Amino acid sequence: MSTRRLPLTGVRVLELGNYIAAPTAGRMLADFGAEVIKVERPGTGDELRNWRLKAGGTSMLYRTINRNKKSVVLDLRSDEGREAVLELVRRSDILLENFRPGTLEKWGLGPDVLEAANPDLVLVRISAFGQTGPMSARPGFAAVAEGYSGFRELVGDPDRPPVRVGISIGDSIAGMQAAFGAVMMLFDRQRQKIAGAAEAVVGSAHGFEGESPLSERTVDVALNEAMFSMMESLVPDYSAFGEIRTRTGGRMEGIAPSNGYLCAGGKSVVIAGNGDGIFGRLMTAIDRSDLAEDAELQTNAGRWDRREELDEAIGAWCAQRSVEDVVEVLEEAGVPAGPIYTAEDLVADEQLAARGMIQHHDVSTGEEMLEDVAFPGITPVIGGESIAIDHLGPDLGEHTEEVLSWLGLKSAAQGDADVGADSDGNAADADGADGDGD
Repeated sequence: MSTRRLPLTGVRVLELGNYIAAPTAGRMLADFGAEVIKVERPGTGDELRNWRLKAGGTSMLYRTINRNKKSVVLDLRSDEGREAVLELVRRSDILLENFRPGTLEKWGLGPDVLEAANPDLVLVRISAFGQTGPMSARPGFAAVAEGYSGFRELVGDPDRPPVRVGISIGDSIAGMQAAFGAVMMLFDRQRQKIAGAAEAVVGSAHGFEGESPLSERTVDVALNEAMFSMMESLVPDYSAFGEIRTRTGGRMEGIAPSNGYLCAGGKSVVIAGNGDGIFGRLMTAIDRSDLAEDAELQTNAGRWDRREELDEAIGAWCAQRSVEDVVEVLEEAGVPAGPIYTAEDLVADEQLAARGMIQHHDVSTGEEMLEDVAFPGITPVIGGESIAIDHLGPDLGEHTEEVLSWLGLKSAAQGDADVGADSDGNAADADGADGDGD
């Protein structure tokens, strides 16, 4: 365990979320020192425990996303479980949840109840389409939200249907925005307290109007909006010029040459030669001075018009060389380029290792202990290298007795029903992860 004092030391977070979005927010807060108490349903816990399960009863996906947290088993449909949650609310700074809008209210844990329990609470709510609007009640996973955001339309090749990226990017971005929103509200809450104390000394010169109600400390993250916020100038370009962007495969619309290229040996490299000065160096490096000097190719617009020709020239050069040779030549020429890594490459990468971005832990599958397993480090870096992971995602209910004892409650609060299921049996409605676990 690290003895270093982290920025969020002393902050307590109650996480009522399943799957990826809210747990990602909780993971980020826990990584930087917050005490995150994760409430899970009795019996099965967070469904993420079974996603991509290779052995035992808890997946590496769960161990990764729920690192540095405590696991407490409670039945939110029981009186004892709800009372335990309210006791935790009274002693917490932040509550994270990612149920379908209205679910907390149905359980008797709506904002009015939470505010009565803790007037200083910061509430972070993640759902498919937000807490308001005509689509707010719809369930949805990140795959659906990616479609609604405009993101999915741009992923893949133009002559094929849209595809998805290989990770739950919608969930992860929503989780990052939720974590940012939580810290932002904590900052504002503290600033209001300081302003209030100052007014008590100097009068109304600081313009302090009193601490805000919970409604103004509620962070409302919608999965579709989180992805929409990443879409750069997609909408302005359409609104201003009528442009509707389409899929461009490995390219980026309007930028050339920038793509992935297959090298000898079967591996690929990314080359970004789209800067005006960089382009000339790239063409010279691949022995195409004719293209480097071509007047039509001196601007990005001209290069985009002739992108097929440029990619063919670069691809032919790469095909005759290994990835290592390509990167070496282009690095010497001052052209941004790098290999397209696999997991095997990542764990052997010297740059990641130098910054503590690959961290090794022994981990139990529930059936056996696996030694020296590599996990991704904590970002962003502060103090020169990645903060050490304190512990991996906990076993189900590992901290239940500890936390209930601390609250002065009995273990009956655990119950034996599904904590994350509503009256229709839908677990953790409207989190942000695809039903297939990708």
